Amino acid sequence: MKKASSNYSPPVPCWKRALDIFFALIALPLVIPLALLIVALIRSVSAGPVLFRQERVGYFGKRFMCFKFRTMFVGVDVAEHQGYLCNLMTSNTPMTKMDSKGDPRIIPFGLLLRSSGLDELPQLINVLRGEMSLVGPRPCLSYEYEKYLTWQKERFTTVPGLTGLWQVNGKNRTTFVEMIQLDIAYARNKTLWLDLKIILQTIPALLIQMLETRRTKKTIWHSDHPEITFADRTAESHSVPKRTFAAASHADGKNI
Repeated sequence: MKKASSNYSPPVPCWKRALDIFFALIALPLVIPLALLIVALIRSVSAGPVLFRQERVGYFGKRFMCFKFRTMFVGVDVAEHQGYLCNLMTSNTPMTKMDSKGDPRIIPFGLLLRSSGLDELPQLINVLRGEMSLVGPRPCLSYEYEKYLTWQKERFTTVPGLTGLWQVNGKNRTTFVEMIQLDIAYARNKTLWLDLKIILQTIPALLIQMLETRRTKKTIWHSDHPEITFADRTAESHSVPKRTFAAASHADGKNI
């Protein structure tokens, strides 16, 4: 196993770089208008910059600036997320996102952008710059990287990606260790055909993720409003106000 370090980074396979550039360029005519709509949406619901930049750890431990559409209010506290992530790394629990349970830091429509993956469209810039690939492990945060065990750092022997083997194989239903194992499996076995297969599986995986997010949101809403039940709504829709009933009886009396 090659050691992941910032001092050693062999060239990315030619087929992988060619695939990244090809797909990124042919997607631009669709991505640019969509990105402009998202920019307008973010500006209409939240003050502040449209893009969010954050240092991530990439190929063989190299740091780079990762781009995303901003989906949180400016100036929110990130300490809570850091603690949440550290807990996921040391526990055997599924890697559910904080926003799946409701996160007040998220701007209006932010949850939709996150669950659909549209917030990551600016990462095509990272792909064209060679810092990321279309397919690869999720680029991790610096404080997350520092907590990785030695064997876990093998996932950095391939370029981080927009989608990957983990993303199309359960993602938020898997544990941290299972994510690492899937990332390492991809790093050891990546091929052109595997990348194409993962790209094709990404859209169905995103649709499932959006449905699960919507279902979770509904469950949370109903748990926060236990007094409003289906029976209550049904009874209310079929009830007849007393004044209406009295008026009807009075009218019938006149007709008799």
